[in-house]
Amino acid sequence: MIILDYRDKRPLYEQVTEKMIHLIVGGAMQPGDKLPSVRNLAVDLSVNPNTIQRAYAALEQDGYIYTITGRGNYVSESSEWKSAHDSGLEQQLTQVLHQVRQGGLTEAQALACVRKVYAAPDAERE
Repeated sequence: MIILDYRDKRPLYEQVTEKMIHLIVGGAMQPGDKLPSVRNLAVDLSVNPNTIQRAYAALEQDGYIYTITGRGNYVSESSEWKSAHDSGLEQQLTQVLHQVRQGGLTEAQALACVRKVYAAPDAERE
């Protein structure tokens, strides 16, 4: 289930992209599963279809989904997106460690940041 936060400063398509990644990585969507159509998801989320199209394009570029023209969008095999996901987590963790060094975060604050990065897919599943 995707819930958008309209108070979030990030664009809606980024939120949709992130939520879809959590669903895929978290196991809620299996390889080969068909994603909702652009129109249906746009209606369900009350957003412009261009927002969903942009999110799907980002997911396809990162290897999480693939498109079959005229048929729809499908979840890719895990081997195709696992390296992209792992790379993204590594980048996020690197950023957190940089903030710890530069920002003078306490150990508790740094641990909270790391938990946020690595626990996000699990939290989405519950």
